[in-house]
Amino acid sequence: MREITSGLRFPEGPIAMADGSVVLVEIERGTLSRVAPDGAISVIAELGGGPNGAAMGPDGAIYVCNNGGFKWQEANGMLAPAGTPDDYSGGRIERVELDTGKVDVLYRECDGLPLNGPNDIVFDTEGGMWFTDLGKSYDTYKDHGAIYYAKPDGSFISRQLTHRETPNGIGLSPDEKTVYFAETITGRVWAFSITAPGVLDPASQRLVVGLPGFQLFDSLAVDGEGNICVATLVNGGITVVSPDGANVRHVPTGEMFTTNICFGGKDLRTAFITLSGTGRLVSMEWDTPGLALNFLER
Repeated sequence: MREITSGLRFPEGPIAMADGSVVLVEIERGTLSRVAPDGAISVIAELGGGPNGAAMGPDGAIYVCNNGGFKWQEANGMLAPAGTPDDYSGGRIERVELDTGKVDVLYRECDGLPLNGPNDIVFDTEGGMWFTDLGKSYDTYKDHGAIYYAKPDGSFISRQLTHRETPNGIGLSPDEKTVYFAETITGRVWAFSITAPGVLDPASQRLVVGLPGFQLFDSLAVDGEGNICVATLVNGGITVVSPDGANVRHVPTGEMFTTNICFGGKDLRTAFITLSGTGRLVSMEWDTPGLALNFLER
């Protein structure tokens, strides 16, 4: 691994840009930030709350899942989320203009029910966004998680799955006929068939993988061969799973809070990985090219 920068405040949601920089969120800092190739960090927008997943939309803006904020604990050089804060500002989907840093809130609810903890996001070729809502945890209870689909102009949002256990990372198969999402607490990746843009078949649920022991899942990315590459907590690293779940391997990073992976660089063979507890962005050469994301220039 090569360390690109350190000093980030729980980075997630990396986007590898054509100019070699990486746009990401700093959840504890409440910002959308840019890391230059030389490691310099600059703030694009002050978002507050808990900006989590991020993706480039069809209009060149960055769309952010904001979970509304966490409590935090820091010890022995490691930063970690620790529940819902007293100043929790509510979950929402935000649009950020890269050039100006202008922020607009697109969604705070669906069918009269609030978004609780939007977490990760991916765009399909139609220009719509799939995103997860992890829910929020409190001292004596926690919210159910859900899977949503929405349009980036703020005109439409649909809850496609509910009563999920901490859904986190989300991605699409190369043919966009399948949506994958990872559940954090269960350490499982699920697959559902897409029957039309933004519509899942709830009866098509398929368990792709469930990890043994105490291993938790965070965000994910799909590579060009259709493998699901899932950031893995506790047993820090990236778990690479074939689409049928038959082949599973682990690429260690040495950090228990390995939270996100994205692909960039020449031929999409560089993996950019967030090591959030220690505030680092690192990269490594990957043995397969990543899947090219919609609307992201190369």
